[in-house]
Amino acid sequence: MKVAVGSPGTWSGLLLRVGQCAFAGASIGVMLSAFGFSSYTAFCYLVASMALQILWSFGLLCLDLHALKFKRDLHNPLLVSLFVVGDWVTATLTLAAACSSAGVVVLFVRDVHFCKKYPQLSCGMYQISIAMAFITWLLVATSSLVMFWILASG
Repeated sequence: MKVAVGSPGTWSGLLLRVGQCAFAGASIGVMLSAFGFSSYTAFCYLVASMALQILWSFGLLCLDLHALKFKRDLHNPLLVSLFVVGDWVTATLTLAAACSSAGVVVLFVRDVHFCKKYPQLSCGMYQISIAMAFITWLLVATSSLVMFWILASG
């Protein structure tokens, strides 16, 4: 199997996982600090999706650290196929959560003008959290494409 940028057990793969954890954690933190987020299912789904993303990415981050520390090769076809499936599932959930939350914010800001009518809603915080969720998705999508390419080339 080829070693690519972002592949498991490399420094670039570790940085990719750190970025996924950091942006997912930031998305959760911003959403939890926003007033009234729990009243909307899409925002609760975003928090749940980001929490799952943190768990998955942190597990692979620890695996990358172990592989780097003990110089282990993580390019086993069975292991890489597990990474592909896990990354695709979490990427799909992350994209769905970010898109549904973005739809709610567009509805609030542009269509029904809830953000003007109810200034206590933290529409700016919602938007920041969703932007971080989309960045998380970009990092997970990158990782899943790299894993798939590694699996296909092996």
